[in-house]
Amino acid sequence: MHEMALCEGIVGIVEEEARKRSFAKVNVVCLEIGALSHVAPEAMKFCFEAVAARTIAQGARLEIIETPGTAWCMACSASVEIKQRYEPCPSCGGYQLQVTGGEEMRVRELEVD
Repeated sequence: MHEMALCEGIVGIVEEEARKRSFAKVNVVCLEIGALSHVAPEAMKFCFEAVAARTIAQGARLEIIETPGTAWCMACSASVEIKQRYEPCPSCGGYQLQVTGGEEMRVRELEVD
């Protein structure tokens, strides 16, 4: 389960920001996860709670904002929303799609004390 390693990275980012900005507690960690990122939001919630134990993020709520996958269709010159890779363009049915968004996962914001 790679979500565990991702959560360890998130807690590392939170701890680094706590050192830089001198906050003592994290209440909310807001993540942005793209639909094409191959990250399971429910698994992230489960893993985050386990990884955050005994850290500055212990007890913090994990909020996840899911962003859609987007692509540029070379056949019809349209920007389209896609649910997964290798599906046809919803506008013209063509398969010449260049992914333009939805692959990312990032810490969007922290709510701290």
